[in-house]
Amino acid sequence: MGSAANKPDSTSPAAATSDLPWTLRVAGGTAELRFAGDWQSGAEGPVASPEILDRLAAQGAPRRLSVSGAALRTWNNQLAAALFGLQQNARRRGIATEFTDLPPDLARMLAMGGAREEPAEPDARARSLLVAVGEGVLQRLRATVEVCTSIGAVVLAALAAARGRARVRTGDYSALVRAAGADALGIVVVVNFLVGAILAFIGAVQLEQFGAQIYVADVVGIATAREMAAIITAIVLAGRTGAAFASEIAAMQGNDEIDALRTLGVSPYEYLVMPRVFALSVVMPFLYVFACAVGILGGLVIAAGMLDMTGGAYVEETRLAIGAHQFVVGGLKSLCFGALIAIVGCHIGLQAGRSAADVGRAATSAVVVSILGIILIDAVFAVCTHVLGV
Repeated sequence: MGSAANKPDSTSPAAATSDLPWTLRVAGGTAELRFAGDWQSGAEGPVASPEILDRLAAQGAPRRLSVSGAALRTWNNQLAAALFGLQQNARRRGIATEFTDLPPDLARMLAMGGAREEPAEPDARARSLLVAVGEGVLQRLRATVEVCTSIGAVVLAALAAARGRARVRTGDYSALVRAAGADALGIVVVVNFLVGAILAFIGAVQLEQFGAQIYVADVVGIATAREMAAIITAIVLAGRTGAAFASEIAAMQGNDEIDALRTLGVSPYEYLVMPRVFALSVVMPFLYVFACAVGILGGLVIAAGMLDMTGGAYVEETRLAIGAHQFVVGGLKSLCFGALIAIVGCHIGLQAGRSAADVGRAATSAVVVSILGIILIDAVFAVCTHVLGV
């Protein structure tokens, strides 16, 4: 070594491989590594190499390593990289690393690097099938309890609003109704018109073989009023409005706005969730009515073009085929779909993390869960209406 400071003291197990000044002491369960002088090059000698950790293991594997830079004069990024590598290697061996008396800039660089979490190593022990199934069941039960809690909180917020005690601005309702209803009317009209046209085209191809072209109006009218208008509109709003609700609230979560509301004593369910549930539940039946109208219109266009059916005959057959109970069933479905989409979007947004990636995941999860819920609720309606003979 170039000087006395370059040599490890008597407690160090071996000499260092670098000419830069450093000392290593081991006492009990703690090791102390000190740097001094100028570290402008060659910093990887004593610290980046795993030899120093091997030497510590040979002396009883201390559980704590203290790195001091009190005597450092100058340094460059090589020393910062070397110290970061030492910290990561020590962590893998179960040795806690502590940096003391480092220059402020060097300490800041190490703190920024240490903030990044190490990827979790996979568990070598294979979990049994019973454990995997049990964890999955418990996870689903916890999610179910959280959803039920959210629904209960929304109901309580709605009761408070009915008594005039909810902390909600009146202007929020109109803005949300406009965003969820009027702004979505264009895409709802286009999609349902095309769906009605597709139903009419499929019906026309099949019924024309039997000379029963007139019944295309029955197929389109009943399918649109009872099923397709409500389902298609709900799916469109799940991808448009439900994802927007989830991403908005997830972004607020990341900006600590949700925590700020709770600190001020304002319930997020009263201020954020309940107005959105109310707005979407109100506009969905109206959008359903528009969807029925344009779906039947799409069927009329195809029937008139392919089957030379007059508009009057098509409308009259549709009127005879559709009863009021068809619209009642479809309207109730649309009301439930609207509440479901809003609750799911807001709930997932409140449960999201605080990063930009979490906002994207929240929007995706809201759409997927909403569509699954729509199909499930429609199946429940189908069974109930069949049992009731509606």
